[in-house]
Amino acid sequence: MNIVTLLPFIVLIGAMFLMTRSAKNKQRQAAQMRDQMHPGTGVRTIGGMYATVKEVNDDTVLLEVAPGVHAIYAKNAIGAVLEDAEYNRIVHGIDPESETPVVPDDASSLTEDEAPADKKIDLGKGEAAEAEKAAEPESADKAAEPQAKDVKDAKGAERDGKDGDTDAK
Repeated sequence: MNIVTLLPFIVLIGAMFLMTRSAKNKQRQAAQMRDQMHPGTGVRTIGGMYATVKEVNDDTVLLEVAPGVHAIYAKNAIGAVLEDAEYNRIVHGIDPESETPVVPDDASSLTEDEAPADKKIDLGKGEAAEAEKAAEPESADKAAEPQAKDVKDAKGAERDGKDGDTDAK
C-alpha cells in the first residue's frame, strides 16, 4: 500500500485519540470535583439549582434545597462544587469583606473645594454678554413694531371681507 492512501486514516485515528483523551480528562476532573463534596458544602446542579449537601452516599447525594426541604440527587447531577464565599454570595447575597472603596451616591462629596452657591459662574462670556443685554431692549422694541403692522394688515383684510386666496391672483 501507498503512504498517501494511509494518510487520511492516520489523521482520523489521531483526531479520535485526541478527542477521547480530552473527554477522559473532563470525566476525571468531574469525578475529583464530586469527591470534594462533604456535608455542608454548597453545590450547583446541572439544572442550575443551588443547594447544600447534607449527606453523601455511593451514587447519590442528599441536598437541602430550602430550609427543611431535602431532595436526593444522583452524583452525576452535580454540576459544580462551590466554595463557601461564592455560595454565600450567590445564594444569601453576602459579600465577603472587600478592600474596595465605597463610591458615594452624591458626586459633590468627591470635590474638596466647594463653590459658594450665591456666586455666579463665568462661562467665558464676560463683557460681551453684558453688552448684548444692554442692546436687547432696543432691538426688542424694533422687532415688535413690524409684527404689529403685519397683524393690522391681516386684520384689515379680514375686515374688508376679502379672502387671502383672491389676493394671490
